[in-house]
Amino acid sequence: MPFRPEHSYQEISDQLFAPCEPTPVQAPQWIAFNEALAAELELPDNLWLSEHGLQIFSGNQVPDWAKPAALAYAGHQFGNFVPQLGDGRALLLTEVVDKHQQRFDIQLKGSGRTPFSRGGDGRSPIGPVLREYIVSEAMHALGVPTTRALAAVATGELVQREQAEPGAILTRVAASHLRVGTAQYVLALKDFELLKKFADYVLQRHYPDAVSDEQPYLALLRQVMNNQAKLIAKWMSIGFIHGVMNTDNMTLSGETIDYGPCAFMEAYDPATKFSFIDKRGRYAYQNQPAIGLWNIARFAETLLPLLADDPDQAVAIGTAEIEGFQDIYEQYYWQNMSAKIGLPVETAQPLVTRYLTLLQQQHIDFTLAFRYLGDANQERLQKLFNNSADWQVWHADWLTAIGERDITALKTKLNTVNPAYIPRNHLVQHVIDAATEQGSLIEFNRLNKALSKPYLERSEFADLMQPAAKEQAVTQTFCGT
Repeated sequence: MPFRPEHSYQEISDQLFAPCEPTPVQAPQWIAFNEALAAELELPDNLWLSEHGLQIFSGNQVPDWAKPAALAYAGHQFGNFVPQLGDGRALLLTEVVDKHQQRFDIQLKGSGRTPFSRGGDGRSPIGPVLREYIVSEAMHALGVPTTRALAAVATGELVQREQAEPGAILTRVAASHLRVGTAQYVLALKDFELLKKFADYVLQRHYPDAVSDEQPYLALLRQVMNNQAKLIAKWMSIGFIHGVMNTDNMTLSGETIDYGPCAFMEAYDPATKFSFIDKRGRYAYQNQPAIGLWNIARFAETLLPLLADDPDQAVAIGTAEIEGFQDIYEQYYWQNMSAKIGLPVETAQPLVTRYLTLLQQQHIDFTLAFRYLGDANQERLQKLFNNSADWQVWHADWLTAIGERDITALKTKLNTVNPAYIPRNHLVQHVIDAATEQGSLIEFNRLNKALSKPYLERSEFADLMQPAAKEQAVTQTFCGT
């Protein structure tokens, strides 16, 4: 089928975006191009690692199929409401409809100032671009709903942060860039017809089966809530910490978005946080489910005028719905965690709880503790726990629970659930340092190759499985803005 660029979101209202051209750069060069994703989107061949594509994905040319625009949104940032945020360094180029009739946004990130830049330069250093490329593609390979990385381009210019750093631009693909913060922005405009139009658009784009529901806007709340509960449960099962779960970083599609200060936990500790700006641990690992509920409550508030004519009745309807979030989340969480030890939920729950307690007490790597359960023998697992008496008791109880199941088949299945490779903080930082200081992408390409098949253990990537040594540890992450 032919390439099908469209601009449906911009047809809703010109209040929801600001037309804006990308700022050209001096000397663009390719860093990476995701050919597999380009094929899925059926993008024209002349965009693939070509000079033409380079000029477009660097912002130096605006093709006739693009209508670049910065999207408007609001958001609660660390609990404080900001009525206007918007894309301060990103531009939506177009939407495309793939061969499966699925619609995706294509967006430049780091392409220069917009009307929402609030004094910023609209640019990105190479570090955050590489981080988002690596982690978003790793999350996709891990089976986590996520935005994707289509391209990364070096700008040939320096970006000033604490020091001058090489600049870069990411091309991001998303089911949409509509956020809880977008709905908050629309509500703040106090235009009922526009709010209804926006909600109808979200329904039609992401939840078409709910359009004909007797209460479509309640169905919308239910669907968004379900997707967020499912997403956060998946994060928790792989030790992912988003780091900045503001309402403007929570998509209505249920995809993970914005990989600024994100990180993967190594030694298991529910209080783990990495984000430098998260001083009080609001977005620590253990708090992510509660923040998901808090964000859903904010989304429910935007739908109140659509849930009932009577405000008190609308609040009652919305409250009753979001009170179910915890149960939905728990169901997804235990499905994920029980699969990680290969047992039914009711059998797995006490064993998982005990296992996590052991991990925390002994400072054991979260990823390896589950991955090594799938080994043919238990040498690596024994060594990980220093063959402690507590571990031996737990392991014996786990084997008893497995009972007469085919242990070989079960362990093979575990290795399709528990990854060997995750984008560990020190590995990502090593990639960034090599690119920034030496101009080398060798480590970037190697890490991406390993992460593209995270469940397939390969001897040539053995070093990429291991947690950071003490001198390698990266304990803080940054947004890059």
